[in-house]
Amino acid sequence: MAHHAQGQDDTIIVNTCAVTTAAERQARQAIRRAHRERPNTKIVVTGCASEIDGKRWMELPGVVRVVPNADKLKPATWGDARPGLPPSRHARALLQVQQGCDHRCTFCIIPYGRGDSRSTPIAEAITRARALTENGHREIVLTGVDIASWQGITGEGLGQMCRTLLRDVTGIERLRLSSIDPVILDPETGDKDLWWLLENEPRLMPHLHLSLQAGSDLILKRMKRRHDTARVAAMLRHARSLRPDMGIGADLIAGFPTETDALFQETLSFIEEQAIPFLHVFPYSERPGTPAARMPAVPNKERQARAARLREAGNNNRDAFLNRFVGQTLDVLIETPDRGHSAEFAPVRLTDDLPAPLRGSILPINVHALSDGQLLGRRTA
Repeated sequence: MAHHAQGQDDTIIVNTCAVTTAAERQARQAIRRAHRERPNTKIVVTGCASEIDGKRWMELPGVVRVVPNADKLKPATWGDARPGLPPSRHARALLQVQQGCDHRCTFCIIPYGRGDSRSTPIAEAITRARALTENGHREIVLTGVDIASWQGITGEGLGQMCRTLLRDVTGIERLRLSSIDPVILDPETGDKDLWWLLENEPRLMPHLHLSLQAGSDLILKRMKRRHDTARVAAMLRHARSLRPDMGIGADLIAGFPTETDALFQETLSFIEEQAIPFLHVFPYSERPGTPAARMPAVPNKERQARAARLREAGNNNRDAFLNRFVGQTLDVLIETPDRGHSAEFAPVRLTDDLPAPLRGSILPINVHALSDGQLLGRRTA
């Protein structure tokens, strides 16, 4: 992701990602393209890929500096010593509460780029959240590499942090969780405060995006994930018993090493049986230096084919899920002149002829149809 630095018109900042080799390759291409188009522009690189091997990024044309991840969120790094948060241009505000990861999944390079898990102190999270709501944001999304591992100074967990945020920052109208490890929502051993919020707190959005990765227990074990399919199924049953219209998302890797046709079918069947509507599907991508890269590989063509089958199943689940909202009125956070998302993270497009609503508004929308994976709706009079 490339940005022109504010107040530094002759500088381009490239924030790199290391989650797949494709993401890293695209960042390198963006840097070369930026240098070709603006040969006199200084390029600053930051993010996980540059953290892993900063020297290689410094060798790219136009790159004058590599900024460590630990420094990239500090205003002083970019020549701005003013305290506080920069004004965001997004209707939905992201609040990073955690960095790094203590787990060593066999496919993942992230811990080598971001280090071990580090949690934002609750007082700092409250200050940031308050600044965001005072800046007009009505929805806040808690983000991090592994937000399930957030821990307070005296041992509080993520659920307690969410309860404290909602109690102390009354301006938060919507609190949403980003991708989360399913282990934290195990009905028996998971975070009791998080379950309490899902049951009792309407300001916590009825939307869970799971770092699932596979629906086959053997593949999950080879990935060194900490959940199994039976516990995830139990968690989904419990979540839907509390909020029947809960929006469920999941990250999935297609064609992980050693995945046979039968093992892939286990994942496909699990996704269909659990009716998970919002899938992020990635064909497996080797990361040199990870244990998975040394395992017997699935041919690239097969990875792509399996990813396509998972996406098709996800689209079918999505349409079945969204169809339940046709004829209902949903409160929608407006993000562009004609689009937004409901509390369940259902995508909604406005079809009325009224003037464009104010970005960041939460409006009641009458849903009248489903088309191309999104709900169509009109504003109530």
